[in-house]
Amino acid sequence: MGEAMRAIDVMVREVVTVHPETDVADAVKLLGKHDVSALPVVDDDGRLVGLISEADLIRRVELGTEKHRTWWLEAVTGASALAEEFAKSHGKKVDEVMSEHVVSASEDTPLAEIAALMERNRIKRVPITRGDKLVGIVSRSNLIQALASALSHSQPEGANGKDREIRHEVLDRLAEQKWTDFGARNIIVSNGVVHVWGLVSSEAERKALIALAEEVPNVQRVSDEMIADY
Repeated sequence: MGEAMRAIDVMVREVVTVHPETDVADAVKLLGKHDVSALPVVDDDGRLVGLISEADLIRRVELGTEKHRTWWLEAVTGASALAEEFAKSHGKKVDEVMSEHVVSASEDTPLAEIAALMERNRIKRVPITRGDKLVGIVSRSNLIQALASALSHSQPEGANGKDREIRHEVLDRLAEQKWTDFGARNIIVSNGVVHVWGLVSSEAERKALIALAEEVPNVQRVSDEMIADY
């Protein structure tokens, strides 16, 4: 039996982040562009110093720092629109509105603990750190990907050293490619099977990604979990 999967086995390494001096308006645009509700705040040295979320911005609207709205207008406007309105009218920097208390975990944190952190703190993603440096992020969808990858085998054995080596090699090779932006996708390896998750922009890219993964040593097969975005 392999050990239980840990953060390092599922985390996305290419994290969308903002700097403490980033304009809040620009941070809000990133939230919308990448369809996330929060972004880690990283300083010049790569240290995780905070988190900025739609909730932080909406809270400030509700505290009366924004013009008064009737409840029904807030309900139909939506969180992202309210956040954008706040950002435009206040012109603040990220470090003025971010949360400095960030729930994070290390690379060797078991996924069960990551899930418990999400449940306990009612959050959707957990930044992963090595010391105080940000090295990845685990979202709820990554946990579901890991579970689905393991359940696809009749006798799931969990993570092992070889699976971890395969995953690192696939991710390293992907990082070298100029023809694909893999930030919104993920790789989970279970018992030598490489599961490729996420959106793919063309059939050609789908085939190329599968071929790249198949060329990595010790890969048994590639399981295509990609969703067409074309």
